[in-house]
Amino acid sequence: MQPPRLQPGDEIRVIAPSMSMAIVKGKQIELAKERLEGLGFHVTFGRYVDEHDLVFSTSVENRLADLHEAFGDPNVKAIFTAIGGYNANQLLARIDYELIRNNPKILIGYSDMTALQLAIYRKTGLITYSGPFFSTFGMKQMADYTIQGMLAALTNDAPFELEAPDTWSDDKWYLDQEDRTYYPNEGPLAVNEGKAEGRLVGGNLCTLNLLQGTEFMPSLKDAVLFIEDDNETHLMKFDRDLQSVLHLPEAKDLKAVLIGRFQKESDITEAALVSLLKNKPELDGIPVLANVSFGHTDPIATLPVGGYAEITAEHGRVDILVYGA
Repeated sequence: MQPPRLQPGDEIRVIAPSMSMAIVKGKQIELAKERLEGLGFHVTFGRYVDEHDLVFSTSVENRLADLHEAFGDPNVKAIFTAIGGYNANQLLARIDYELIRNNPKILIGYSDMTALQLAIYRKTGLITYSGPFFSTFGMKQMADYTIQGMLAALTNDAPFELEAPDTWSDDKWYLDQEDRTYYPNEGPLAVNEGKAEGRLVGGNLCTLNLLQGTEFMPSLKDAVLFIEDDNETHLMKFDRDLQSVLHLPEAKDLKAVLIGRFQKESDITEAALVSLLKNKPELDGIPVLANVSFGHTDPIATLPVGGYAEITAEHGRVDILVYGA
């Protein structure tokens, strides 16, 4: 089930299902709102988006209230999550999935939002979007790649190429907007070549793994698994987290695996990553691509969770075509 496309004049509601937006600097909030309104949208905020406790979140009840009000308000056409965190999975057992099924609309974010997105997709069939946070739009030197990728995914029905940006950055931009370092981007690394197509399922790997064995985990049968992780991961942690997914019964029917670019702090080199992946017989015979531009580096692509992808990786060339439904 694809939500209605976002159009000029539509209302975007910002909510914080994980950490509070209170940790985002005021100037970044102002810039994010200004940038989205400059694209023709109207930005509003959930009642509890700034509320926080000692762990910089707020109660399950208040986070659920903002989520349910956003889905239930007919004026709201898209829901942008403010920021990530660690505890979005607290909401899953108390979400009104029937409300969401009857009021399909765009939900976008990444990282900890993976729990919310996969649960909603599993329970309702609604396609959600792994892409920028509202706070991402407060980036002073925001890449046009991120903006155009978001618009391609949310505003039209046409398939789009997941192309590689020319450069990428790993800076903590939210701490220093001026001091940015950019690196040349050589594009996706084809660890295993081949052709495949299937439903896109995935997001943040350690968050996805929180859903294993629960009613909120989507099927991996015939899926294109896309995974990424942040600077808290390292090679051995990524290895066992990925292996845990590959042990799931339906993982034997995976069509392809896409891996988002790692942050430098993870200290995961290409050589080590390739060696790790080549040592997993479960991945033999399917395309496996690394250094794809989604996840915790900048710029960030937007991918439809539950959408469709066609992948061709042959003779050193990689093409990824994404469909919204």
